[in-house]
Amino acid sequence: MNSSAVERLCEIVSASSRIVAFTGAGVSTESGIPDFRSPGGVWDRFDPNEFTFQNFMKSEAGRRRYWELGRSTFPVIRRAEPNPGHHALVTLWRLGKLDCVITQNIDNLHQRAGLPGERVIELHGNATRARCLSCERPYERERIQEWLEAGVAVPACDPPCGGIIKPRTVMFGEAMPRVEMDEAERRSRASDLFLVVGSSLVVYPAAYMPLHAKDAGATLAIVNLAETPHDGQADLVVRGTAAAVLAAVADRLQARPASR
Repeated sequence: MNSSAVERLCEIVSASSRIVAFTGAGVSTESGIPDFRSPGGVWDRFDPNEFTFQNFMKSEAGRRRYWELGRSTFPVIRRAEPNPGHHALVTLWRLGKLDCVITQNIDNLHQRAGLPGERVIELHGNATRARCLSCERPYERERIQEWLEAGVAVPACDPPCGGIIKPRTVMFGEAMPRVEMDEAERRSRASDLFLVVGSSLVVYPAAYMPLHAKDAGATLAIVNLAETPHDGQADLVVRGTAAAVLAAVADRLQARPASR
């Protein structure tokens, strides 16, 4: 981690009052949630084409296959705890710096760290919740897990409905949530600092958000271990882990008066 780059980021954050943080898998990996796209990840072991929205909807076999995967992956999310990166973003919010977090993550860890739900825009949904597609009845994913572990292969809505239950996550081939996408773009364009943390910025349309912010005049800072396609447009790039960089920034901000 480059200390001078972190110090520069701290100066930019200190001078900002409408920060939008855009978080990706790199924030969650430090809580023990693996990046599905990394070598050795889930999509190296399973074919993502099997887990499309279309396959889920068209047959019970497709839903059974999906829930087989979900039964094994949900406990990882359930065990995960917010890490210093999540807590640092809460600190920025409490200091009056952070407007919101736009996240590609589905693990609910930003909320568990203390960010109000209305300050978290989930572009890819939330894996801790589910709903019936027929009657819209909400379900906690924990309850669905209990059914799966009890031997239910394809969960269905409670009688008399019996409808298809789907997790509140965006599957391959499923439309992005329009309300969340519109709100994310609006907040991005209204920001004075757009802070990308732990995202490779290769998944679209979510990865357009930094460009919307930059186009509207925001400063763009990227914190990531690896290069991203948008590094060339960034005002500052910091190579480091999300937790280490964000925690360092939060600690330095708390140690001195904030700029208003």
